[in-house]
Amino acid sequence: MKSFFETHIWPSRSKLYRLVFLWVRDKSLAEDLVQNVFEKSFQKEKELAQHPNLGGWLVKSLKNEALMHFRSVKKLDSLDGVEELQANEPVQEEVSESVRKVMILLKELPLKQQEIFQLREVEGMSYEEISGYLDVSMEQVKVNLHRARTKIRKRMIALNERG
Repeated sequence: MKSFFETHIWPSRSKLYRLVFLWVRDKSLAEDLVQNVFEKSFQKEKELAQHPNLGGWLVKSLKNEALMHFRSVKKLDSLDGVEELQANEPVQEEVSESVRKVMILLKELPLKQQEIFQLREVEGMSYEEISGYLDVSMEQVKVNLHRARTKIRKRMIALNERG
């Protein structure tokens, strides 16, 4: 029989990794942060079995791990700085040109819009799932997703007009 960790927490590892990678832009650091959250969740397995929003707890714990890391290396003093972290990882060659452009433009958006866009468009989560996962209102999900799509659309049009 599988443990609570194996059935409820471990399956979310890919989503958590992709989400934290948006924030930290470093593969090994992202893996370390997810591992730290998994260690904590394994230790709190009994408590988490009763938690009403396990996905939200995991994301909040992951965000806290990232913030603690950046504070320890003095890269930021508040949450506002997370949005300004820049990416420098290569985009896979086989991805179509328009998808590659969208992924590059996505990095220019505020962090909350990046998260919501990623969860909706890449992970395929519903508005309700995103709301619970990020512990934000459904209205915030819709507004941030609309803003992200609008900004990306405008930038894509401008890029296409330039040639």
